[in-house]
Amino acid sequence: MSRRIGVMGGTFDPIHLGHLVAAEEAHWQFGLDRVVFVPAGRPWQKPVGVTPPEDRYQMAVLATASNPAFAVSRLEIDHPGPTYTVDTLRRLRTEQADGTRLYFIIGADAILQLLTWKEPDQVLAQAEFIAATRPGFDLDRLVSQVPGAAGRVHRMEIPALAISASDIRARVARGAPFRYLVPDGVARYIHEHGLYQDLGPATQ
Repeated sequence: MSRRIGVMGGTFDPIHLGHLVAAEEAHWQFGLDRVVFVPAGRPWQKPVGVTPPEDRYQMAVLATASNPAFAVSRLEIDHPGPTYTVDTLRRLRTEQADGTRLYFIIGADAILQLLTWKEPDQVLAQAEFIAATRPGFDLDRLVSQVPGAAGRVHRMEIPALAISASDIRARVARGAPFRYLVPDGVARYIHEHGLYQDLGPATQ
């Protein structure tokens, strides 16, 4: 039986419980051998206001350390220049045994963003997609708008958690509680390193 590896990319600024719930659900529902978190190095679509890569990497390590099925990759963190999903998937594939199936875990509402990515057809060729969605979300309509996505995008319903990284950053900046939105280790890291304290309105 071929190995199944889940890939979860993102800025993870900061990583939060919503990310972890989606990864664990994908691990269970799709029988994944491992879920690899890939914090973006220098995301070309978010060039301004992103926390330094090493901080985001360390928070991801802290958040995933207790789950043996989770791993964190430095592929994009250590890559010079802008990072693109298609290149990351190609590099990840070279690290896997022949026949390994890669699954890219993404929010269902982000599927349409595929059209704006570098070489979207090759992204779909490198990995199948697991679209985390909520009950009632019309994923089929969304998938129909993305060329080549038919049969390559799988639905995954997850518990509804209204948590966003931008909201967490804004809460930290104004001194609001955020402890139960992120793992304890991530909360401590944010406090100890003074992250998100000086955010202006444009970056919240």
